[in-house]
Amino acid sequence: MALAVTSPPKGSRAARTRATEDRILAVALESFGMKGFDSVSLDDLAADLGITKQAILYHWSSKRALLDAVIDRAALELIIEFDGALSGDGSGWSRVESVVRRIFRVAMRRPELLGFIREISRIGGDASLRVTADLDPFVSRATAYFKREMDEGRMRRCDPGLLLVSAYSTVLGAATEVEVLRAVGIEPTLRSTVVRRRELLSFLYAAMVAPEYARTQAPR
Repeated sequence: MALAVTSPPKGSRAARTRATEDRILAVALESFGMKGFDSVSLDDLAADLGITKQAILYHWSSKRALLDAVIDRAALELIIEFDGALSGDGSGWSRVESVVRRIFRVAMRRPELLGFIREISRIGGDASLRVTADLDPFVSRATAYFKREMDEGRMRRCDPGLLLVSAYSTVLGAATEVEVLRAVGIEPTLRSTVVRRRELLSFLYAAMVAPEYARTQAPR
């Protein structure tokens, strides 16, 4: 009697493909975020992964196509990281503080993620437009939240979109510009990061919170 031939589990090839792509994206995100897009070649990535350059090109036709995929992955991870803080309980300053604290935690735990977003800002062009489009749902929610807080009198009245951009630039810079901090004599440590976060929260509080509401709240 002929032996029965057992077929590979359904979807196993697809699962292996996804696993390989996940590995490539993870290494590319770390390399682009920590070293810069222009400083990392596909050969460098292949060496780090222990595969050939052609194996990467099997999944993405070019380095630029890989960058687009990394942008999509990074934007999704950022939304997962920050959306919970924005959707949490509380109103007014408490949610802003929660998001800022989350950003600093991400900067300490996963510096490559925020470093990559900063690198995309440097690259500009289509890459910047892509990450902007990917983050648009979160940005729209955050902008709407600022507008509601202004309407409720808890935040100073201004353009909510401009406020979000200004706060984003300030927080991202303070959380990630390690070399700038070292240049002015601040060695990034856990303690200095906590101090920097506290000072940044005080600055944002003074700039964003309406004076009438400020009497009942205080930054921690």
